[in-house]
Amino acid sequence: MDFKKIYKKAEDYKPQMTRFLRDMIAIPSESCQEQAIVERIRQEMENLKFDKVEIDPMGNIIGTIGNGKHVIALDAHIDTVGVGNPENWDFDPYEGFEDEERIGGRGASDQEGGMASMVYAAKIIKDLGLEGDFRMMVVGSVQEEDCDGLCWQYLIKEMGLKPEFVVSTEPTDGGIYRGQRGRMEIRVEVKGVSAHGSAPERGINAIFKMGHILRELETLHDRLKTDDFLGKGSLTVSEIFYTSPSRCAVADGCMISVDRRLTVGEDKELALAQIRALPAVKAAAAKVHMYTYDKPSYKGLVYPTDSYFPSWVLPENHRVTQATIAAYELLFDETPRVDKWTFSTNGVSIMGMFGIPCIGFGPGKEAQAHAPNEVTWKTDLVRCAALYAALPGCYLR
Repeated sequence: MDFKKIYKKAEDYKPQMTRFLRDMIAIPSESCQEQAIVERIRQEMENLKFDKVEIDPMGNIIGTIGNGKHVIALDAHIDTVGVGNPENWDFDPYEGFEDEERIGGRGASDQEGGMASMVYAAKIIKDLGLEGDFRMMVVGSVQEEDCDGLCWQYLIKEMGLKPEFVVSTEPTDGGIYRGQRGRMEIRVEVKGVSAHGSAPERGINAIFKMGHILRELETLHDRLKTDDFLGKGSLTVSEIFYTSPSRCAVADGCMISVDRRLTVGEDKELALAQIRALPAVKAAAAKVHMYTYDKPSYKGLVYPTDSYFPSWVLPENHRVTQATIAAYELLFDETPRVDKWTFSTNGVSIMGMFGIPCIGFGPGKEAQAHAPNEVTWKTDLVRCAALYAALPGCYLR
């Protein structure tokens, strides 16, 4: 395998990857609204002569090259978050922009750049005759921003897709990532009794009861476990709601959402038990439970799941990690930074739930995700396409 030829071919395709990425950026594709971008990706895959292109009942698009016995998958979620306050953008987030080094627009780093690189990696494999005893599945997954990993729960459980390993093309700031903290979405509910606001002693104020719980949650965060690689477990209160007959009444209900990040050794049972054990939670007889995600995909399919996304770590000495490092060193003649994501990815189901090895290498930077004036770098697109094309050969040799 000639690594210089692979890198050169990836560089040759930089204009096509740039055009493809800009086309995707121009199509608004928030979660559950990905149909138009799926059609654009299908067009690109068919134009590049993928062996097979299909869209599953959830709406994920899967392009395949090769027919060998070793199944390898590349994954990019193709939905984005919204643009937020347009005044925070220096350019139109969907029209985007391009200069010699960068491409701007919503989804540039998170995570349509990964889709551009992996589609052209398949083209490089075909161009250079790098096919071997493997089948590469290029997956454009939906609804990740709403519910990370849901798409892969469906692909694995319902479509029977079980690759030997998966490359997540989420942005990795130029490094190779082999893990992330997990997360879960927890709801805490407190009941009270309403009364006229002029005589609050006649009622039971649910907001006051929740206030005690909030203070104890803040101190619980400080006591959570730390792992040497993934770091500390954490929690924060992200939302608060209430019910009350009027502004002149005692609140008879108060609810909060807790964003809980899970490090190694923490799971849903532990996280729920820690909150349920708080004295204020017990005193208030509060209900503590996970949220359920059940929004329909753009194709109308509803696939409910608990809002629980386990942590995962691929060992540094694992065959997949070592093959990825080898591909990087042979292509770029330098030692990679091996690290982990701060945020969550589809790896929560791929490896966290199902134990399928997952490794990360993707164009762009984590700090660009969900931020205004989002950009990615053309050099990243090239380097990622080259590595994706070289990786199957390094893995199988």
